Amino acid sequence: MAGRIDGRLADLGIDLPPPMAPVASYVPWTKTRAGGVKQVWIAGQGPFQDGALHYNGCVGDTVSLDDAIVCARIVGLNILAQTKDALDGDLDRVVRCIKLGGFVCCTPDFTDHPKVINGASDLMVEVFGEAGRHARFAVGAPVLPMNTSVEIDAIFEII
Repeated sequence: MAGRIDGRLADLGIDLPPPMAPVASYVPWTKTRAGGVKQVWIAGQGPFQDGALHYNGCVGDTVSLDDAIVCARIVGLNILAQTKDALDGDLDRVVRCIKLGGFVCCTPDFTDHPKVINGASDLMVEVFGEAGRHARFAVGAPVLPMNTSVEIDAIFEII
């Protein structure tokens, strides 16, 4: 039986990808209790789609702002896929998105990092409604792993 969030994803026409296996020495997610609050921490995700990495390069140089926003949305879908895996397939266990941390590979003069990470932030609100609103950071970096344009991690409060 599909849950409320699965229904919302269907209404939005979103099919989550399978969760990607780690590409280095880490786990894709961990669950913990901090201050009595259950949380799931999602490791930094990249723009993998259909098993391939997309949107390689530097925003402000080889990647446009519009493409970087699409890239961040794909990363957001991968965050949701990992979260669903961590919660045994039940995204209804998400109480709220606590935080996203966004890294944008960009030129030194690029300053629209927040606009890029909005690609993932807006997705969280589309999927979870008010519970998708979160704290976050969006910073630039000269290079990211595998030459990707965007990497984002996440923390969710869960039941």
